Order: sequence, then structure tokens, then C-alpha cells
Amino acid sequence: PTLILVDSHIAWGAPTKQDSFHAHGTPLGEKEVAATKHIYNWPNEKFLVPNEVKEHLRQQMAHRGGRNCQQWEKMLEEYKTQYPEEGKLLQNLLDGRLPDNWDRFFESFPADPKGLATRQSSSACLNYVSKGMPWLLGGSADLANSCLTTLKDAEDFLPPASRWGHYRGRNLHFGIREHAMGSVMNGLALCKLRPFGSTFLVFSDYMRPPIRMAAIMEVPSIFIFTHDSIGVGEDGPTHQPVEQLCSLRCIPGLSVFRPADANECLEMWKHIVPLQDEPVAVVLSRQALPTLDRQKFSSASGLHRGGYILHDSSSSCPDVILMSSGSEVHLMLEAHEVLSQQGVNVRSVSMPCLELFKMQPQDYIDEVLPKQCRARVSIEAGRHHSWGSLIGIDGEHVGMISFGASGPSKRVQEEYGFTKQAVVNAANRVMSGRPQEMSTRALGLLSWKKRRLSK
Repeated sequence: PTLILVDSHIAWGAPTKQDSFHAHGTPLGEKEVAATKHIYNWPNEKFLVPNEVKEHLRQQMAHRGGRNCQQWEKMLEEYKTQYPEEGKLLQNLLDGRLPDNWDRFFESFPADPKGLATRQSSSACLNYVSKGMPWLLGGSADLANSCLTTLKDAEDFLPPASRWGHYRGRNLHFGIREHAMGSVMNGLALCKLRPFGSTFLVFSDYMRPPIRMAAIMEVPSIFIFTHDSIGVGEDGPTHQPVEQLCSLRCIPGLSVFRPADANECLEMWKHIVPLQDEPVAVVLSRQALPTLDRQKFSSASGLHRGGYILHDSSSSCPDVILMSSGSEVHLMLEAHEVLSQQGVNVRSVSMPCLELFKMQPQDYIDEVLPKQCRARVSIEAGRHHSWGSLIGIDGEHVGMISFGASGPSKRVQEEYGFTKQAVVNAANRVMSGRPQEMSTRALGLLSWKKRRLSK
């Protein structure tokens, strides 16, 4: 390897500001600018563009711009004539149109109490999309085998001389560089390709700047994050995301999807692919989640509205509303059954995308969350901040107060209060008008800080 060191000077040539930190964030000022121009032997005129520069740029636009563009467009038309099928796909790409029947390979998932990890079902859906959309491409930050984001029928993008891939490959190897991966994705999106990149949710912090830039630029990059909660288990708190969900949801223009089962994953990909100016974050579980019986529960197509009534005890106004996303939805449904057996009129709402739900017409939001029912409980293995506007001051959040711990997944989840009884207890508190107070969460965090290892 070769390391090249380049010494540079900030504000080079400025008489009093060169090599000074003042030049980084403060204007030089008219006197310093004039003195610097004198050192550069440059006329002291504001916004001076010499005629030679203007003429040079005009020639470049006429020859390298206009002429080359005309030649390229002629070549494109010849290509479409010679290869009509491929030419149509290329024109669709350039126009931002999806191929005809791009979703023809999708298959719904049968009900299964054991189910699949949503990283697995999303992987299947990603490959369905790949078959119908040739310009979908992407990879991972050296975690393809864990994130399950390899396109199975596509080659690796590598120099042919390596004998490991080809330039026609669509599987990209970004290496352990999340920030660079996100930046490359945004560049690919600007070229009309449809990029995705994957890593663990806890590492989303490394690529937050390009995620934020994708939202500012309004490009449809797809950021895939797996291992989404303390359900990671033995990897411990360094790999167990707690605050990342809330953090991503704070980015304006970014939609964060956290599907509850395989069929929500299917509908999620159907929703994501047509997007043209909106980046998304896809948040997926490491552990298996039951594939819900949609004969008993509402259709997963409700995902297209961000949130939907998954299960209702009665058609009348509920006594309590439970709402959840992702891996905690099945826990919500277990608590639903207990409350129903106690005679409680309970409604369970799946919230795979809070941002999308909040953009629905108010009539629909009120239909799912009627204003007259103020007893509400949100369940999610993350911080409570995302849910405040939905549960209100009379609601309660069952979630994370502290960082996680290393241990078997189920044991860790139980220790941190993700049990059906904890949800039932929260529901009973909000129905009685005594939700857990803010100070209780603060005391819980203090207690965690003072913890001692037990034998």
C-alpha cells in the first residue's frame, strides 16, 4: 500500500489569514480579499470572469456538450432500432419509468407460526424485484451474508481480470465503509440507477450524512438495515440498536419501514420500488417472526398507508389501542388475546411506517386512532420519542430506557420488559387513567446506571 501525504495551506496567499482557523468559517473581508488578489496578480474587481474563460466555456458547451450529446442521442436511437427490447428498458431507465410487469415475480408467503426473519423475507423480495428491474444494484458494507442482500442471479461488479466478477455485475462490494457506501448510492441514484446498500442498524450512525443528503437531494436510495433491536442477543449493547430508529425518523423526507412479517415485507417492496424522489430506510429483524394468518388478521396491503388496523375485538370504539412495528407486533397480538379474554374491547394497529401514516388524510388517521380513545400503548424495542404524537399524554410506551445487554435473545427481551404481561399491565394502567409517568422512565435509567453484576 502507498500512503501519500499532501501538505496544504488554508487561505493560501491571504496576507494575515493564511494557515489561520479564522479563514475556515469567517469571510476574509474586502481588505484581505483585495490584498490576496494583489498577491495573485489578479485585478481587484468583484466577480470577474475574464473573456477568455467565457469563450472557452462556450466552445466546450458547443462541442463537448451539444455535439457529443447529439452523437449520443443518435447512437441511442440506433441501439433501440437494433435491440428493441433492451432499448425499451434503457429508455424506461432514462425516463424514470418502471419496466412492464416489474412485479410479476412476487409471491405471497403462507401463514407460518415459526415464520422467517424479516431480513430473510426481504431478501426474497429483493430478488423478486431484481428479476423484473435490471437496473437495481447494490451490496453491503462487508455484511452480505448477514444482511442477506446478495442478488442471486447477478454477478459481482469487479474487473474481469480478477476472474471474480464482471463490469455487468450488480452485486457491489463496498467494504467496511458505510459512509462511502451511502455516498456512492446517492451518486448511482443521480445516474437513474436504483441502488441499495446494507449494514446493521446500529451502524446507520456511520452513514447518517449520506442518508441525510439523500433526503435533501430527493433521490430514491434504499438503505437496508438488519439486526434491528436487542433481539440481536449475544452481540451485546455495542451491536444492539436502541436510539437509531428514532434518529432515522427525525430526518425530513426519509421514510422508515419496519415490517412485522414476510407479507408486510412483500408489500413494503411493492411500495418502495415506484418511488422516484424519496429515500427509504428498511429496518429488518435478525430473529424469525411469525408469518401472520391473513385470513384471521387484516391484509398486509394496509402497509401502503403506513399503519392499519390489524385486529379488532369489536366494531365499536375500542377501550384501548395497542400499536407496534416490526418484531414487537406478534407480542402486541399476544397481549391482545389476553385483554380480549378479560372482556376488554381492544384494537391492535400495525405501524410499519410512521411517516407514511402521518401523511394520510385525517379522516383515515381518526378511523384507525379514534380521538375518543385516549388509552393507547405503543410497543417497540427502541426509545419512545417517535410515538408521542400517536399515544398522547394519556398513553404509554413499552420500549427501551437504557442500552441492552449480551445474552440469549429471548432472555434479553424478557429482562427488558418485552413480555405480553408487561403490555397487558401498561394497557390496564392507561385504561384506568394512570399511565406510567415520565419520572418513572428517568428512575429506570438511573437504576440501570447503578446496576451491579450479580452472581
